[in-house]
Order: sequence, then structure tokens, then C-alpha cells
Amino acid sequence: MQSFQSLFDYATKRKGGIEALEALLPTPLSSKQLAAIPDARWLAMMSRCIFQAGFSWKVIDKKWPQFEEAFAGFNPQRWRYMSNDDFDALLKDRRIVRNATKILTVRDNATLLCDLAEAHGSAAKFFAEWPTEDYVELLILLKKRGSRLGGHSAQYFLRFMGKDSFITSPDVVTALIREEVISSEPKSQRDLTVTQQAFNQWQQESGRSLTHISKVLAFTIGT
Repeated sequence: MQSFQSLFDYATKRKGGIEALEALLPTPLSSKQLAAIPDARWLAMMSRCIFQAGFSWKVIDKKWPQFEEAFAGFNPQRWRYMSNDDFDALLKDRRIVRNATKILTVRDNATLLCDLAEAHGSAAKFFAEWPTEDYVELLILLKKRGSRLGGHSAQYFLRFMGKDSFITSPDVVTALIREEVISSEPKSQRDLTVTQQAFNQWQQESGRSLTHISKVLAFTIGT
């Protein structure tokens, strides 16, 4: 496994210099900023990533304002009590993608967020305070306790919310295989743990966020 500096230098050459590379690296939000995000926005992004999975992102992006209307702003306290009448109405609502299984995830994930809020003051505070060195454990928790938050859905959800994170995109996986961290896409808990350990080592070497390290790895492969 190469040092992070070696990876960074290679990515710098591929991207045309340090300034060009740095401009492509998104900065995650601080814990204080994350904690200030209303829980409804966490449910909205969870739902958006779930509806996007296996579907055209452009279609979901275009329809999303209508999703917001149909789900009345995604208040978790409202949707944890989704009734049969609510469900039937949503199945007929042309403002959204009428996928029954995905519609029900709004109820289930609203329940998760309400449970986290009851235990931690707010779901946002829970996510904000989760340590980056145990990021994989957060993914495992979301997969176990959430609905359809396995695979990349939880990873994109956390990244889009601004949580410091890595995404096992095809380019990142290819880079990790090249660095002999893993031998294939990490799906087992063991492979995810080994991946976390590699990111932790690069973070200790560089002082960079998981987000930056993830992007740098991707840039050593893709465009």
C-alpha cells in the first residue's frame, strides 16, 4: 500500500497540478454544521438516494421538488405514522415514482430517525458525532436498522449530507485493489473493516478527511 503522499502526487499529475486537484476535493461539513441540519432533511436525502438507486438520477432530480410536495417536507414524526390511506394515496400520486417498496422505506426510515432523535436529542446530532474512524460501523448500522440503506445508498446519503465519508465507487475499488487492500468490491463486513483500516492509516499520515482521501483514490484511476 502506497503512502497517501504518493497517491496525492500521482493524482496531482493526472489533474494538472495541486491547485486543480484541490479545487476538485469537496470539504465535508463540521460536526456543528451537521448537527444544525433539521432531521427532515436527513429523511429527504435518505429517500432521494433510495429512489435514485437503480433508476435514472436525472429523472429523480427533475421530479424532486414534487417529491417534497407529496411528502410534505419529509417530517420524520409525520411519516413514521404513515397510514394505509397515506400509502394508497402515494401509490396514485403522479408527482413521485410510484414504487410501493420504496415508498414504504420513507415510513421505516422515519421511524429510525425518530428513534435516533429520542436517544440522542436529534438524528442530526447522532450523525454529527459519529467518529470517522468507525465510519464502516455507521454503514453497518444503517443497513441493519434502516430500510434499503445497504450498498451505495447509505454511502451517497452520508456524502450528500456533508458527513465525512468514503464511497466505494468503481474507481475507488479499483484503486484499493491496486493497493492490495482488498481483492474485490468490499461487500462483507471483513472487507469493509480492512478498507476502513486503510483509510484510517492514510488519514493519520495526511491529516486529510475521508472524503478527500476517497476522491484522491478515485482520481488516480478515473477522469
